[in-house]
Amino acid sequence: MDWTFKCHGGVAAALGAALLVLVALTWLPGTLPLTVSGWPMAAIAVLLFPVFTSALVRMFLMRADRHLIWLAFRCLPRKVQTGLAALAISGVGITVIGTAAGEGNLQAAEVKDGRYFAFDTAPLARGTVEISQGQYQAVLESDQRSMLAIPGLLFIGAAYVVLTAGELRRADRGSTPS
Repeated sequence: MDWTFKCHGGVAAALGAALLVLVALTWLPGTLPLTVSGWPMAAIAVLLFPVFTSALVRMFLMRADRHLIWLAFRCLPRKVQTGLAALAISGVGITVIGTAAGEGNLQAAEVKDGRYFAFDTAPLARGTVEISQGQYQAVLESDQRSMLAIPGLLFIGAAYVVLTAGELRRADRGSTPS
């Protein structure tokens, strides 16, 4: 496998793991100071777009079917397979638990004039509602979990795709007659 595939996959996996660690930190008391401002989410979006898009382009250029992709993944070293599987399972688990333990129908918490508001997505009560400070904290943490977990899973998916594409490329180079 070329070093570019290894670097691309490593960066994607590291960014995904870092985001999952941040998601896990949202279960500690208090809110994460990083996500209150808007720049971390903008940085995640700026990093996610080229990493994920280039991973998909690399896999698309391989023109492989699902079975061949799975076989290529199985050819990766056992530690890489285990690491990617552990990251993916923990990311899905964190996302499912975060969604289930969320604040129900409330999202997008904000403070206006010292009062706390959130958007209620219930079918019959759709709109902005006033909430308590405790609910505000819970909604804010729930929003942080989803805003960090989903890009984390996409980074992990990009790592899987690019490392598998690199393995396919290595196998293609080994099978061509000289």
